[in-house]
Amino acid sequence: MALTIGVDIGGTKIAAGVVDEDGHIVENLLRPTPADSPDKVADTIAEAVLDLASRHDVEAVGLGAAGFVDETRSIVRFAPNLAWREEPLQKKVAERVNLPVVVENDANAMAWGEYRFGAGRGESHVVCVTVGTGIGGGLVFGGSLYRGRWGMGAEMGHMQVVPGGRLCGCGNLGCWEQYASGNALVHEARVVAAAEPDRAGRMLELAGGSVSDIEGEHVTQAAREGDAAALTAFASMAEWLGQGMADIAAVLDPGCFILGGGVSRAADLWIDQARTAFLRALTAREHRPHADIRPAELGPAAGLVGAADLARHP
Repeated sequence: MALTIGVDIGGTKIAAGVVDEDGHIVENLLRPTPADSPDKVADTIAEAVLDLASRHDVEAVGLGAAGFVDETRSIVRFAPNLAWREEPLQKKVAERVNLPVVVENDANAMAWGEYRFGAGRGESHVVCVTVGTGIGGGLVFGGSLYRGRWGMGAEMGHMQVVPGGRLCGCGNLGCWEQYASGNALVHEARVVAAAEPDRAGRMLELAGGSVSDIEGEHVTQAAREGDAAALTAFASMAEWLGQGMADIAAVLDPGCFILGGGVSRAADLWIDQARTAFLRALTAREHRPHADIRPAELGPAAGLVGAADLARHP
């Protein structure tokens, strides 16, 4: 069975794994990301690939990178958390490992992994929404990954949902991820805790009594323990997610939405509310089929598995 290597490149760690044609990880490893130097990042990726390739007969390498990847699947135009600007990543890594290499946006890789081996199996039209620090996305339509004309499609976290709203890291105002992401969850939790501390007792206790020290893990734990303010923060995030998905459905009409990313690990706290908000906002909802909304199945490995499989489809 043909083996490929998938690499998920994050701001703090690089995860690499050998993956078979059924999406099973045969072996994987982690390396810290030297985020300050593009050449060091390429070196670290190559070292991980060569380490794995020394024990497995692999055919190609797929790299999942957080950033704008060009239409040739070789150059990272821009990455928010790494020192990549017009970075020829494919060329650098291929020269070091002497194997075919393709580069893909990390959310695209995750979407492909879920489509092929996870929650999207059996669906022909899939929208994957990664809900983490921000919001990423990937689209698979008719069995093909949609990248856009220049490889930069599906950046749905940067749809403007509130004109003149909160400042986003992309430089625009009112982007969807400012209201429906992990950062948005923390923002809302802090606002509610500051305004109504009596409703945020457990959340504040977990944060050492300081509103400004509330983090995502505090919100999740407090919500599981019934903290009213934490539950309000999750409800707000879910409402915005449902609204955004309804807007996407009006344009793309997918068969299902797959919700992944770090916040999806607490999906039991908010996914039903997101489904309700989606149906409430869906145009002509009484006269059309409704897209299914599903949590991702592959977890943190989705990007690695998807990148490895995409290496088989140059």
